[in-house]
Order: sequence, then C-alpha cells, then structure tokens
Amino acid sequence: MMLIDCKNVSLGYENQIVAENINFQVHQGDCLCIVGENGSGKSTLMKAILGLKGTADGHFHFGEGLNGKQVGYLPQQTTAQRDFPASVYEVVLSGCLAAKGKRRFFKKEQKQLALDTMEKLDLLPLRQRCYRELSGGQQQRVLLARALCATKKLLLLDEPVAGLDPLVTAEFYRLIQKINRDDKISVIMVSHDLYAALHLATHILHMHQKTAFFGTKEEYLQSDLYRAFSGGAAHG
Repeated sequence: MMLIDCKNVSLGYENQIVAENINFQVHQGDCLCIVGENGSGKSTLMKAILGLKGTADGHFHFGEGLNGKQVGYLPQQTTAQRDFPASVYEVVLSGCLAAKGKRRFFKKEQKQLALDTMEKLDLLPLRQRCYRELSGGQQQRVLLARALCATKKLLLLDEPVAGLDPLVTAEFYRLIQKINRDDKISVIMVSHDLYAALHLATHILHMHQKTAFFGTKEEYLQSDLYRAFSGGAAHG
C-alpha cells in the first residue's frame, strides 16, 4: 500500500530554490533514507511532508487513511527541547495530542498507548523522571516513543542519532530497524551516515546539487552518484 507519492516537488527558502523535481514513493514497510550534502534540502523536505513548510512546486499525495497529522515525527533537538521540564510519561503522552483533538483530557486508550509504547522501548522505569535529567540516548528514546504514539503507519526521523555516542547510536539504529521490520511501520530518515543508511534502507533518496536520485538500495549502489559520494568505497 502506498503511503506517500511525491510528485515533481521543488523546495526553497529565502527566495532560493535548493532542490527541484523530487519524485519518490513510500509504501508500507519501506525504510527510505535521505542522504546528501548540507544545504541540499533534506530537513526542508521533511517539513514539507509534514505540511510545516510549503513547496515551490509539485505536491505530496497521501495514501488512504494518512495525512500529515497522522505521521510520527522526531525532529532534530534544540537546546530548549533538551531542557523541557516535564516527566517522561508526559512527553510520551503528548504524542497523542493530535488524536485528542479539542477534548480537555486524554482518553483511557491514549494513556494506555503511551504506557505500552514506553514498555516497548524500555522506558517504564523512567516514567516519572524529568525529561531534562535524562542522558541524550534516553531522551531520543522518549522522543521516539512520542512519535510512535502519533502513528501506526509512518515515522519521520531527522538525524535521530546526532550527538549520540557510537554504542547508543548502534542501539538506536537497531530499535528503528525493529520497528520498521517487526511492526511494519514505514520510516523516512534523514542521515549523514551513509553506511548506516545503506544498512537500514530499502530505498535511498540522495539529494545533490538541486537534483535527486531515488531508487532501491541495490539501484543506488550501482549508481554513479553513489560511487562519487562514497569515494568509490565498496559497501559490505
């Protein structure tokens, strides 16, 4: 089942086009990794998918039962976000805000979803801890749990391991892979780590000099763009 069909999208900011004619599709169970140089429009594309930023041209078509409010999003963290003075449970439950709508209180099912998601990500022992007192890796797991509370179909992850040490990074990637493969939740992830992207991805979107390559991981590995970007290194 197709979740997103991106058709001829062009992106820009400050009256400057940074990427043109982007085309890709995401189906149920896919893991699409977006790679490319700084300034190529990767994070801008994520915000456009979510409807947080407009497109200069083209459009996104969402599959049945999916829209921008039904997508789980883990953005790049800011210093202010790291210091957020709320409990782990409160942060995770906030992933249900879109589903809560205009009601004053969360439903019992939404509270249970938050608890179940925390249990899945080994966060229950931390439920009463203040979010800002956690380590960077723990904070990212909390934000991933919040994103999972917002969706059953699609996660958007923008540089989710930035600033984490190698061991925590490896564990976080394993968690993403498990969610993608076992729970059948599709993933779109921006990454500067080409090796990790190739390990996780079913498909690659490489944004480069206002153009973009989209294809399966196998097609990307045979492309001139991959050879140029990787310095000719082989992928094992």
